[in-house]
Amino acid sequence: MSRKFSAMVSGLLMLAGAAAHAQEQGTAPAAAPEPAAATAAITVATREIPPFVIREGDGYSGFSVDLWRELASRTGTQFEWLEKRNVAEILSSVDAGEADVAIAAISITSEREQRFDFSQPMFESGLQIMVPQEQDSGFSLSNVGRYFTQGAMPYLLGILALLILVPGHLVWWAERKHDDSPFSRHYFPGIFHAMGWALSAAAGQQNDNPRSRLGRVTSIAAIFVSLLFLTYWQAELTSSFTVQQLQGGIQGPDDLPGKRVGTLTGSTSAQWAATHQVKTTEFEKIAQAFEALEKGRVEAVVYDSPVLLFHAASSGRGKVRVVGPVFKKENYGIVFPPRSGGPRKTDLRKKVNEALLRMREDGTYDRIYRRWFTTEE
Repeated sequence: MSRKFSAMVSGLLMLAGAAAHAQEQGTAPAAAPEPAAATAAITVATREIPPFVIREGDGYSGFSVDLWRELASRTGTQFEWLEKRNVAEILSSVDAGEADVAIAAISITSEREQRFDFSQPMFESGLQIMVPQEQDSGFSLSNVGRYFTQGAMPYLLGILALLILVPGHLVWWAERKHDDSPFSRHYFPGIFHAMGWALSAAAGQQNDNPRSRLGRVTSIAAIFVSLLFLTYWQAELTSSFTVQQLQGGIQGPDDLPGKRVGTLTGSTSAQWAATHQVKTTEFEKIAQAFEALEKGRVEAVVYDSPVLLFHAASSGRGKVRVVGPVFKKENYGIVFPPRSGGPRKTDLRKKVNEALLRMREDGTYDRIYRRWFTTEE
């Protein structure tokens, strides 16, 4: 028994020695893994659109710029800017892989959602209308003339002309050979007199009474029809001829058809105009539309409400004003390639959404919003 135990101990000692020798003669321990390479900077497409993106020398400022910088800081994202002229070019750059992300003032639409992925809504917006400040001038000959050439007024004026010409000619023809007729036998002096009589009849008064039977019948009929016409005319004046319409031909989206309207190429406002029979002049930059409005080349500009309000309160102060309600409400979002663009980009979208929600919860979003959209008196 002791011999077997001694042999077992000797075997264990030999195994331990062999293991130690193998460790001494073996290869050196594997080197520690190298730190992962720094994340490559992504490209962020944008465009100049105050107050969301404002160019300042070689850099940018604005609501969208501050928002993205905070998001990039929270997600550990390195980035570089890529400026484009309009939304169409921004979306094309993301679609072609030239840009990884896009942010400015980009509306989330069902059509765009089919081509791209969007972040959580980053801003609530909508469309509004901007017109020249001079429309506040009140009652003017141009505004009054515009009233009488639009809507139902041209038809009413045509009816009034018929109520003067037709009875006037009938009465003159019937009275021209009557001995006691107040109307001249000659056409031109007689017809002018008769049309004056017809105008008085249209107003409910008659200065000269026809002597012939046909003239009297025509007089009664003219007065009756004129009373009906005046009743309708008064109703039209009550409903349409208001101070608001005289002060400005454009007070809301319903006033835009038939007007010269400017907007931005490829924008949701351009799409809205196309579906509401509003003919527009499209510009590559919204600043060009503002300039056209101030120089009278267009009568109104339809675009995103916060952009119009910012311009009217800053460089457009005293030149333009924003009118009417906000319509076609929409949200802005950050644009990402579709999910087929790769897991890295999909992961970034998730991180951005989480960071954006945290910013709303901890008050950072509100602080950035107040910086650009709250005026301190």
